Amino acid sequence: MNDHKPLVSTISKKGQTTIPSSVRKVLKIKPGDAIKYEIEDDIVRICKAEGIDLEWAIAIESTLTEWSGPEDDDL
Repeated sequence: MNDHKPLVSTISKKGQTTIPSSVRKVLKIKPGDAIKYEIEDDIVRICKAEGIDLEWAIAIESTLTEWSGPEDDDL
């Protein structure tokens, strides 16, 4: 059984939230790091993403316009 106090953060109008410092510490994440979400049924696990090819990500960035419209700010 986990004896830790549950952690809660608020979601902004844009769907953003702050990862609590204790979670960042456990995951050893810092600004600029990537995280991944693993979903199974109604449970989501957040993990530090390893092995991102930054050169590849930069190369395809301009093709990722699906979520760049003004209507996406209200999600």
